[in-house]
Amino acid sequence: MNKIRAIVACEESQAVLEELLKLGVDAYSCDLLPTSGKYPERHFQEDIFKVLAREDKFDLMIGHPPCTFLTVTGNAWFNVEKYGDKAIQRIKDREDALIFFIQLMEADIEHISLENPIGFVSTAYRKPNQIISPWMFGDKTEKKTCLWTKNLPNLIPEITEKPELEYFEWISKKGVKKRQSLWYYQTRCLPHSQRATAASKTFPGIAKALATQYVSHILNQRNGTHR
Repeated sequence: MNKIRAIVACEESQAVLEELLKLGVDAYSCDLLPTSGKYPERHFQEDIFKVLAREDKFDLMIGHPPCTFLTVTGNAWFNVEKYGDKAIQRIKDREDALIFFIQLMEADIEHISLENPIGFVSTAYRKPNQIISPWMFGDKTEKKTCLWTKNLPNLIPEITEKPELEYFEWISKKGVKKRQSLWYYQTRCLPHSQRATAASKTFPGIAKALATQYVSHILNQRNGTHR
């Protein structure tokens, strides 16, 4: 039986790659940034489509397309009346980001899973196959994440009842008690230039679930069995 060959697109952290390697998968990561992970020899620092055009065919692609212009949290910045040319450029950037997402989704790979926050992809392309959150896989935080898949099952959560999550609490200048997801607070405390990269890192529980459940599904298909 041939070994599964996988590519993790738009991943500098190698969080998912590392989980795939643990399973014996012939896996690689790809990003425009250099990797901060443990396997630089398995990282392509270039355009993902150049890799797909050059390399032998992959059986599985797990991707994290950039969400800067696709997430709902940035909707206010598309107001042309208020922001003029900046908003017009942002609209173009959003269109380019959507095209990139769709091209990844339609790549000539049998099994594909792409993640992104709730946002523009759901309305401009199609609704996701599944919406998950880190707490479902052991990381005590909330971050709704959409998965669009091709020839892959929905992930099975390890936890179905939301536990007590980790929050940062403080008193505002007006004396109002507030709280925020600890993960989100820690990310926002970083220098602005580091926030996007930190916010895009895959939580350990989700990384493990993506690798183990998808690889199990592919192997079961090859063996003619079903989980």
